[in-house]
Amino acid sequence: MASQSSNDEFKVSGNLIDIHQGSIYPAEVLVKNKKIVRIDRVNRKYNNYLLPGFIDAHIHIESSMLPPSEFARIAVVHGTVATVSDPHEIANVLGVKGVEYMLADSKKVPFKFYFGAPSCVPATNFETSGASIGVKETDYLLKKKEIYYLSEMMNYPGVINKDKQVLAKINLSKKYRKPIDGHAPGLTGPPLKKYIRAGITTDHESYHLNEALEKIKLGMKIIIREGSAAKNFRVLHPLIKKYPLLSMFGSDDKHPDELHTGHINLLVKRALDLGYDLIDVLRIASLNPVNHYRLDVGQLRVGDWADFIVIDNLKNFRVISTYINGSLVSKNGRSQIKRIKPKILNRFEILPKKISDFRFPSQHNKIKAIVTLDGQLITKYEEVVLLSENGSLIPDPLRDILKITVVNRYADKKPAVAFIKNFGLKNGAIASSVAHDSHNIIAVGTNDADLVLAVNGIIRNKGGLSLVSNGHLQVLPLTIGGLMSHLPASEVAAKYHQLDYLAKKLGSKLSAPFMTLSFMALLVIPHIKLSDIGLFDADLFHLIN
Repeated sequence: MASQSSNDEFKVSGNLIDIHQGSIYPAEVLVKNKKIVRIDRVNRKYNNYLLPGFIDAHIHIESSMLPPSEFARIAVVHGTVATVSDPHEIANVLGVKGVEYMLADSKKVPFKFYFGAPSCVPATNFETSGASIGVKETDYLLKKKEIYYLSEMMNYPGVINKDKQVLAKINLSKKYRKPIDGHAPGLTGPPLKKYIRAGITTDHESYHLNEALEKIKLGMKIIIREGSAAKNFRVLHPLIKKYPLLSMFGSDDKHPDELHTGHINLLVKRALDLGYDLIDVLRIASLNPVNHYRLDVGQLRVGDWADFIVIDNLKNFRVISTYINGSLVSKNGRSQIKRIKPKILNRFEILPKKISDFRFPSQHNKIKAIVTLDGQLITKYEEVVLLSENGSLIPDPLRDILKITVVNRYADKKPAVAFIKNFGLKNGAIASSVAHDSHNIIAVGTNDADLVLAVNGIIRNKGGLSLVSNGHLQVLPLTIGGLMSHLPASEVAAKYHQLDYLAKKLGSKLSAPFMTLSFMALLVIPHIKLSDIGLFDADLFHLIN
């Protein structure tokens, strides 16, 4: 319960969960001038609980398809008060200008965004991005007080092999005393030791418990990730008991429909349902990111910023209200943050494509196909034999072998074409300008006619998600960098939900078809992916002939 005495001063009462002392007691919290000035233990009974707000320790805001100001309006409803945000998605499209866009938009709302300086733009030299961030640009960003860390160092081969540009960025981060985030899927043994010794402090790409345990023992902190595509909580949750001070929660990528359903609060509740200690779980959800990244987020102590939440009870864990810097930003499931009309900027410079652009010449009918894995960013590959028609290999939906393409959106070039399994579409096509990390257009289809229709739907709208069924095109426009929408979050979530539903109606068994599609161009994740230049072996780090 809360009582308002003035614009600057008010009290909130309930059972206070002190995550520092590991205790729970009835208390009245006095807030004045945005900070907690007094906490009084009282002899009363309360049904509600007061606790520090939740922090997403690793997220790309762009993957919510919302600009920061709109993302905040939804996140606070779930008790999120801050995010550690890597803006490398928009940086790959617009460079430093894109990072500064995120900083400017985030300042328009009462929410605590902590952005990093993207370390790998572009992620590799085997794809075309819209911009690059070199050592000079990294220095410019890291100097800013609004930049808190060096974002995930995806170029782990560059770290291990002591690439001069990579090491220069790492040394800049050390110079400014800002932590360095990692990205090392499947890395173990001596190469992992070299990677960590370079100064990398976290990892969110552990797919197996033993992998995470090895990284922790070598000095890393592990972010237990549960996003819309990559879901690792199920295998990593034992870290909560074993290493509660060395773990954090993060979503990495959260699509708009799932963000409406919940955020870090869902991981907290899942952990408690599994029987983990309440104090350990809440430290992982709030205190650990504050300590690691040196965030100015209050932790419900006298002198702290008034960043906290009120929940109904320890079973339902329903968020009743959320406070940030003493402002009530969410109440009874409704955001109190006013909607901001976002500025629109973009880069989309190509003409519509033709069916002939997507032909795959049949010099050989036995080829390597990408094999997707539901709930994972990693892929496998399989050699498949395909039929040809008029001198070109064709998809085989009956065997779930579909055509995949990546189309350069920064210049008119010939699309890269390959084949993929496990998408499940029986007819039609889906496409997206959200294609990590360079964000060219990526599409999967059962035939070339639908494929070109889906791709051209993206081109005409200068970004978005599209779906073609029986020759009918539907598009969710993403007008901000081809990544985010200018529409209200509720509309974006509804449109996305409809496209997701239709993709599954076309036959996809994937839990998140569009999210999975977006990672099929991410070359720094094993084992085989497709860029706008061609098929890529992420293990050997070279293009496949």
